[in-house]
Amino acid sequence: MSSARDHLLSLLLVDSHVMPLERVAARVAEHAEEVGFIGVRIYLADVQERVLRLLSGPGLTRGRDREETELQVEGTVPGRAFQYGEVVRTEKSAQDGTLWWIPLLDGTERLGVVRARTASDDTDTLAGLKALAALVALLVVSKRHYSDAHARLVRSTKMNVPAEMQWTLMPPRTYADDRVVLGAVMEPAYQVSGDAFDYATSGEVVHLAVYDAMGHDVAAGLTANLAMATARSQRRAGRTLQEVAEEVGRMLVTQFDGDRFVTAVLADLDTRTGQLTWANYGHYPPVIIRGGRSTPQLECRPGPPLGTDFSFHGDLCQESLEPGDRVVFYTDGITEARSPAGQEFGLARFLDFLIRQHADGLPVPETLRRLMMRILQHHDDQLDDDATVLLAEWNGPGAFRADEVEARTGLPPSEDDQLKH
Repeated sequence: MSSARDHLLSLLLVDSHVMPLERVAARVAEHAEEVGFIGVRIYLADVQERVLRLLSGPGLTRGRDREETELQVEGTVPGRAFQYGEVVRTEKSAQDGTLWWIPLLDGTERLGVVRARTASDDTDTLAGLKALAALVALLVVSKRHYSDAHARLVRSTKMNVPAEMQWTLMPPRTYADDRVVLGAVMEPAYQVSGDAFDYATSGEVVHLAVYDAMGHDVAAGLTANLAMATARSQRRAGRTLQEVAEEVGRMLVTQFDGDRFVTAVLADLDTRTGQLTWANYGHYPPVIIRGGRSTPQLECRPGPPLGTDFSFHGDLCQESLEPGDRVVFYTDGITEARSPAGQEFGLARFLDFLIRQHADGLPVPETLRRLMMRILQHHDDQLDDDATVLLAEWNGPGAFRADEVEARTGLPPSEDDQLKH
């Protein structure tokens, strides 16, 4: 059977070269049924990761199972598979077989879940389903950027122009390798204006940045986009953090004549040593969560916001991280979010939430998803300012074990899966 399933994956790979996203669901279901995976369906998470929506398209025939077009993440079996990155199986019977929910992951980016029914539930079946889900994730990721159908599916309301720019330019919200785990969230997802986060790897170094542009309009989005694009251009040319910042400031002054600026923190993390180097430009300083408690905010003499054309520059500062440390970068919309009664969410409550969720063993992306739900709830689901968090967890100079990757990211290990019933 494994050879037949290998052939299935090969067929899908060949077909994928000329397959639009709208035909992925039907072609995957058709090929999967040939090897005993019945009624395969693909569900993708919406922008705010509150619901899972059925990816449909021409040629997808109705199966014998009830097919809901939208599933809640909270309080459902497929939602559990999505939240924790766990393979979940249910409804085992002689007549109907086993119903599976498999997390849909591109690396560590959570895309949704795949549903399938099989006659058997042995390790070979599980391996085949995981391989299928991995290929489906690659298909979705490779085609979503060219598909308005994907954008419509994962959105619950209209997205404003600045948010359209920001989400297109920013990297995925989750990344992990054998030394570091990164997670980011941003709200209000459909109405964001001047916030942005960025990260990239370069050999052993991870580049990190958060931006908060002046204003809450289209110009704020343009300012943040220009700052991020300029920083990337300079960074990729091998410039230092301070040189990057100087060029960002110069570019903003050139374009906006000092009328627009961004606050920012730019940082480099050496994953071999845990050395964090950063520069602060009128922004809240980062915070380290260490050993189940937060440390004081990292002190570093800040420079002025970028684009204000002041002549003085801030300091370049360093901090030695310990294995397991989490560095938290955030914008003022997180801590200054006010309830209808006027109470700020506050830094202490923000960090306490992160610490408690980590103690409960939640993966980084799920911790941040719940954080944003909590902040939105505190603010009666109406934020007055953009709220962004970028979290970097350094594991140490050694490599992650498979179980550590699972715990930190929600990515299932490659062997010896513990199935949840």
